[in-house]
Amino acid sequence: MNQIEIAPELTEIVESGGHASGAQWLSRYSSSLLGVFGTPQRVLVRGAGCLVWDADGKEYLDLLGGIAVNALGHAHPFVTSVIASQLATLGHVSNFFTSPTQIALAEKLLELAKAPDGSKVFFANSGTEAVEAAFKLARRNTGAGQDSAAQPRTKIIALEGAFHGRTMGALALTSKEAYRAPFAPLPGGVVHVPFGDIDALRAAIDDTTAAVFLEPIQGEAGVRPLPAGYLKAAREATSAAGALLILDEVQTGIGRTGKWLASEDAGIVPDAVTLAKGLGGGFPIGALLTFGPEVSNLLSAGQHGTTFGGNPVATAAALATLHVLENQHVLAHVREVGEHLRAGLERIDGVTEVRGEGLLIGFDLDADVAPAVVTAGLDAGFIINSPGPRTIRLAPPLILTAEQADSFLAALPALLQTAKDAQ
Repeated sequence: MNQIEIAPELTEIVESGGHASGAQWLSRYSSSLLGVFGTPQRVLVRGAGCLVWDADGKEYLDLLGGIAVNALGHAHPFVTSVIASQLATLGHVSNFFTSPTQIALAEKLLELAKAPDGSKVFFANSGTEAVEAAFKLARRNTGAGQDSAAQPRTKIIALEGAFHGRTMGALALTSKEAYRAPFAPLPGGVVHVPFGDIDALRAAIDDTTAAVFLEPIQGEAGVRPLPAGYLKAAREATSAAGALLILDEVQTGIGRTGKWLASEDAGIVPDAVTLAKGLGGGFPIGALLTFGPEVSNLLSAGQHGTTFGGNPVATAAALATLHVLENQHVLAHVREVGEHLRAGLERIDGVTEVRGEGLLIGFDLDADVAPAVVTAGLDAGFIINSPGPRTIRLAPPLILTAEQADSFLAALPALLQTAKDAQ
């Protein structure tokens, strides 16, 4: 087959966004894409490290990282070279087959998670898909074959403020009514209990409970860490009742908190963990880790599947991302820069509380101006996020430098004032 001649206009769109302005692209966007995301804030065309550029040539410091996805920033040379090499070798195979990268990544994740013998991995394409797999895993913990007199296990417990995704099972676990109501009825049996209240959790767990889903730090709720000791108490309560403890580390995993898993210092072994976001360094991939043979055997052949999950390119991207994080000591860097950034935020007038760990940070303001701060930040060249009316979330690439963090800290007082003046 003759080599395909690359159309110049396609090359221009890929490399620089073509000749159209941001306004022109947004007009075309509104005419062609389903409006589930509203109007995009900018049209981004290029990235390098922690910086991105829009279609009009404006530069931004990306302090959101694709919502904790771009762990190594944009266009990381090693990750992109590994992806290109794998794609040029073998891009996709059906799940009738496997690949060396799929197997090697599963082994590496189990090693990093310190999973016991008999633990397994299921690969998906996103966080919500990983949670869907975990939801089905929970459904298989029926109580059958245990005590024949026991009631069926149909209850699944999650927390108020939880966000686990937008597919139907994951949405049933998500607590925000505005997300849930348009799609009722959702899969049944899910109960939400107050965040951080271990007594309420203990009271809800009984012999009909199949699983408890927990985020070690709730990201969409404004970066809310679970109280100290909560995960250990949850593990004790679920173990006593025969329920699974499933940790959603889609946002907190893969070095985001300066540890491979945010939960690793809790002194527990969960039954399952979901991962995604930063795992592929920007390439779509999700994973469900099941701990130990008993839990890993709950799902058998034919009970779940995926077309694209665990494909050679995605698993190669994840292996490359993990390699850089591990061999360039990025996790220690995350802890250092995260502490520096949080300390700087605490010294700024108008900031009332700072939460988080590593480079997953939320801070509250003394007025309901967070969305306006996001807008002011964009105008000043910073990408940030407001999960609430007075809360800002930061989830930058894990390679963010202290100097880049300082540039935001220096600009923040003026951003706050601009937002207040706009009220």
